[in-house]
Amino acid sequence: MKSLPVAVTFALFAAQPLSAETVAVTADRLLDVEAGRYIEKPVVVIVDGRITGVLPNGAAPEGSRVIDLAGHTLLPGLIDMHVHLDGRPEYGGYSGLQFTDNFWTVLGVTNAEKMLRVGFTTVRNVGDSNYNVKSIDQAIEEGWAIGPRIVTANYALGATGGHCDETFLPPSFEAKSPGVADSPEDFRVRVREQRKYGAEVIKVCATGGVFSRNTEPGQQQLHEAELRAIAEEAHFWDLKVAAHAHGAAGINAAIRAGIDTIEHASLIDDEGIKLAKQHGTWLSMDIYNTDYTQRVGQSNGTLEENLRKDREIAQAQRDNFRRAHAAGVKMVFASDAGVMPHEEVGGQFRVMVEYGMTPIDAIRAATVNAAAALGQTGQVGVVKPGAWGDLIAVSGDPLADVGELADVDAVIKGGALVE
Repeated sequence: MKSLPVAVTFALFAAQPLSAETVAVTADRLLDVEAGRYIEKPVVVIVDGRITGVLPNGAAPEGSRVIDLAGHTLLPGLIDMHVHLDGRPEYGGYSGLQFTDNFWTVLGVTNAEKMLRVGFTTVRNVGDSNYNVKSIDQAIEEGWAIGPRIVTANYALGATGGHCDETFLPPSFEAKSPGVADSPEDFRVRVREQRKYGAEVIKVCATGGVFSRNTEPGQQQLHEAELRAIAEEAHFWDLKVAAHAHGAAGINAAIRAGIDTIEHASLIDDEGIKLAKQHGTWLSMDIYNTDYTQRVGQSNGTLEENLRKDREIAQAQRDNFRRAHAAGVKMVFASDAGVMPHEEVGGQFRVMVEYGMTPIDAIRAATVNAAAALGQTGQVGVVKPGAWGDLIAVSGDPLADVGELADVDAVIKGGALVE
C-alpha cells in the first residue's frame, strides 16, 4: 500500500459519547460488486467492526468517526484463496535450511502485514509447517500483530513421498510431514488432527507438484477412495477441503470425491471442466506467479528441476483458465503467495482479464466468489449490512482498468484504517 495522498479526517461530531464505536467511511463512489455498478457519494457506517448501513449521498451519523477518502473508489476488502504466509520465494531450493524453524513464523508475521497493506483483508492459508500460521492468526486476533483475517489449513495432507511430504532430505533425516498418510482411514485421522490444532479448512495434495522433488505435476498421488475419505471426514466436521491438483486424473478424482476447491488445476481437461460445473466445484488458479518464478527463480536458489516443471505447465494453466471461465466454471482469486512475493499479488488481476475475464469477473473472484467458497457469504467480500467493515480504496476506475487493484491507496479492516 502506498502512502495516502488523501486527507483522512477523524471528526467527532457528538457532544455525548456513543455506546459503541461508530465509523463512517466516505468516498466519491463505491463499487457494488454483486450488482456490478457504482454507488455515488456513499457513506459506509461501521459499528464495532461490522457494517450497519450503506447510504448513497448520505451524511455521516452524528457522533461517528469519519474516514474521508475523497477522490477515491471504495471496494470490499480483497480475498486471496491460496497463500503460504510462512514462506518467501527468495529462499528457493535448499537455501531455507540455513535458518531456525521459528524464523518462518517471524517471516510470516511480516508477510501477513504486507498482504493486508496491499488490500487483502482475508486470506486462506493452504499449508504451512509447525503450525506457524495458526500462531500468526492468534497474534493478529489478540492485537499483537497486523494482518488479514486468516482461514488456515495447518499441515497439508498427502501421500508418503508425495508433493506434501518432505522430499528434499536424504533417508538419514527420517523427515516426514505430520500430514502424510497412506490409507483412507489414516487420512480420516489426519483430518481430525489438523482440526484439533485449529485448522479451518483441510488441504490435500492429490497430484505431484512443481516445487517438490521426485514428483511430477500431472501424476495422481492419492486414490479416489482416499480423497473421498478426506472430503467426507472434513465435511462431517463442517470444514471445506482444498485439493492441490495439477494433473487431469487427480483433478477429476478430487471433484468426484466431493472436494470443494481445486488448487492450480493447470492441466484440467474437458471432463474436469464438465465435472466442475456438475458438482459446483470452485477452481483456484494461480496464473500470475510464473512471471516471477521464471524471472528470478534461479537467483533465488530454486532448483532447475522445479523451474523446468514451472515452465512446462505455465502456459497450459493460463489457457485452461480461459477455457474453464468461458465454460462457466466457478472461479476464485488465488495467487500462491510465497511462491511469489506477497506484496505483489494484486498484479494477478491484470492477467485474469488478459485470459478472458472482464474486470468485474476478476473482482468478484476476489470478493463474493471467494466468500462463497469459504462458506462466509455476507461476512466478507461485500459492503453491506452484517459484513465485516473491510474496505479498500483506489484512485481510479477498476471497471475500466483492473490494474488499479495492484496499487491500493487505503485499507480498512473492521472499521480501522491500516496506517
